[in-house]
Parts: sequence; structure tokens; C-alpha cells
Amino acid sequence: MANKHVNPASRKSMRAYVPAPVIRDEHAEGTLTRLIEHQSAKVPSDAFLFAALGAMGLSLAFEVAGHVRLSRFVGMWPPSLLAMGVYNKLVKVLGSR
Repeated sequence: MANKHVNPASRKSMRAYVPAPVIRDEHAEGTLTRLIEHQSAKVPSDAFLFAALGAMGLSLAFEVAGHVRLSRFVGMWPPSLLAMGVYNKLVKVLGSR
């Protein structure tokens, strides 16, 4: 059973990396993808949720202040932030594949 408190992006996990079997070569992930996954695993999952909630509040504040275009612009951020949070959680739970 793996230790849940070990950071998946630690140096030890970099050495212990075993790539998943690839059926076809065009499905192989590059080193850039692996680097992004290891770096994103360092960010707490709560950060994405709080950033999305903050963007919603900021959008509301801009709307009330009469800055409609800016409000709509900031209001488009929460879905992207929440999607990044889901990706971050998947990387932490399933690991880099």
C-alpha cells in the first residue's frame, strides 16, 4: 500500500517512475507532459476551488460596480479553474501514466 502522504513529485518518485505500457507509439506521452503533471501535483487541490470561488466573487463585484464586460470576462474563469482542479486531482490519485 502506497503512503498517501508522499508527494508524487518528489525526487524519489522521479527515480521510481515506471511508464505505463503503450499499445501504439502515437499514444506515448512526452517528457513535457510528465513534467507538467509532476509540477501540477505540487499545487493543493483546494487552491483551484478557492480561485474559482474568488473569480465568481470578483465577477459579481464587477457586475455590481457596472463593469459589465470585465465581469463577463472574469466570469468565464471558474469553469477552467475547476477543470484544472479536476486534472490536478486525477494526477494526484492516479499518478502520471
